Amino acid sequence: MTEHDADAMLRRIAVTAAAAINDLHVCTTAEALVAARREFLGKSGSLLLLRRGLGALPPEHRKTVGSALNEAIERVTTEVERREAELRDSQTALPRPLDATVPGLSPESGGGLHPTIQLMYDLNDAFTALNFEVYEGPEISSELFEFDNMNFPPEHPARESMDTFWLKGMEGMSGGQRLCLRPHLTGASIRYMLDNEPPLRFVYPGRVYRNETTDARHERAFFQYEVLLVDRSVPFTAGKFLVDTILDTVFGRPVRTRMRTGFFPFVEPGFEIDMECQVCSGRGCQTCRYVGWLEIMPGGCPHPNVLRAGGLDPENWTGFYVNVGLDRLVMMRYGIDDVRLMHTADMRYLTQFA
Repeated sequence: MTEHDADAMLRRIAVTAAAAINDLHVCTTAEALVAARREFLGKSGSLLLLRRGLGALPPEHRKTVGSALNEAIERVTTEVERREAELRDSQTALPRPLDATVPGLSPESGGGLHPTIQLMYDLNDAFTALNFEVYEGPEISSELFEFDNMNFPPEHPARESMDTFWLKGMEGMSGGQRLCLRPHLTGASIRYMLDNEPPLRFVYPGRVYRNETTDARHERAFFQYEVLLVDRSVPFTAGKFLVDTILDTVFGRPVRTRMRTGFFPFVEPGFEIDMECQVCSGRGCQTCRYVGWLEIMPGGCPHPNVLRAGGLDPENWTGFYVNVGLDRLVMMRYGIDDVRLMHTADMRYLTQFA
C-alpha cells in the first residue's frame, strides 16, 4: 500500500469516528446505546475492523495510522460512557411516569405500629378514660429536675457518667445548668406539678437513656410509662388499682403480682412491684433469670421533699407513683425473650405486629 492508501485510511477513521459520535448523540434509550456501542466498538464493529488494514500499510505509516485509530476508539468509548451517564441521570427509575396530582396510595401491607408504641397508646386510652391527662416532658433535662428535685443525695452513683449520659461541656456545672439525657421519667412530675394546680392525675410515657451494658433485659435507650396521682388523701389501694389497670390493659386479664419493700429516693414508703413472668408462666426462663418473677415497676408515695420541689405542702397533699418499664411489658405481652429485638428495626421482627 502507498502513502495515498494511508491518507485514505486516516480519512475513513475520521469519518467512522464522526459517524459513531453522531449516532451516540441521538441515542435516547439504553437499548439504542448498547446497539450503537456494538456497531462501532464490538468485535465486528466498524472501528475495530479498520485495525485489520494496518498490516497492509508501509511500516513508516503504520504508527501514524495506528495512533489515529487508537485515539478514535478512545474518543468514541469516552462518548459512550458520557452518554450512558446522561441517560442514567435523565431516565426515571419508576415503572411508569409519575403524576404528582394522584392521591397517595397506602402500602399493600397497610403498615402498623411498633409494639411498644401500640402498648403506649393502649395505656393512654385506659388512663384517659379514668380522667388522667397524658403529659410529655423534654428528653434533654437537667441535674436539677432529674436528681436534685427527686431527693437524690449529692453523692448518689446515678449522678455519675457511668449511669447517666451528660451532655458535652457540662464539667463543673450543677443544678439546672448541668444538662443530660433524662435517665428516668420521674423528673417530669416536678415540671407538671409546678405548672398545674392539685389534685393531679396524669401519665407521662416516653424514652429514657441509661449508660448500661446491653443484654436480654437491658438497653441504653428504652421506654417507660409513669403514672402519678396526687390528692389530699390517697389510700394504698389506689396504688394497687393503678398497677392492676396497667396489667389488665396489657394482658386483658388479671396477672399475679407481688409488692416488696424497696428504697427509692423519690418515694416514701417505696415498693418493688413484680409480676409473674408471662414468658414462662412463672416456671423460670432467661427473661426472668429463672426466678419466675419479673421486676416491672417501682412505686410508692411521693417523698415529702419531692412534693415540696413541686410547690406542694406535704402536710396537705400525698399521692402514689407507678413507673413501669414499657419495653418489658411488651416482652411479656408477646412472649419476647430479648429486649434488643425491639430496637433493631429488623422487618422480620416488626412485620409480625403489623
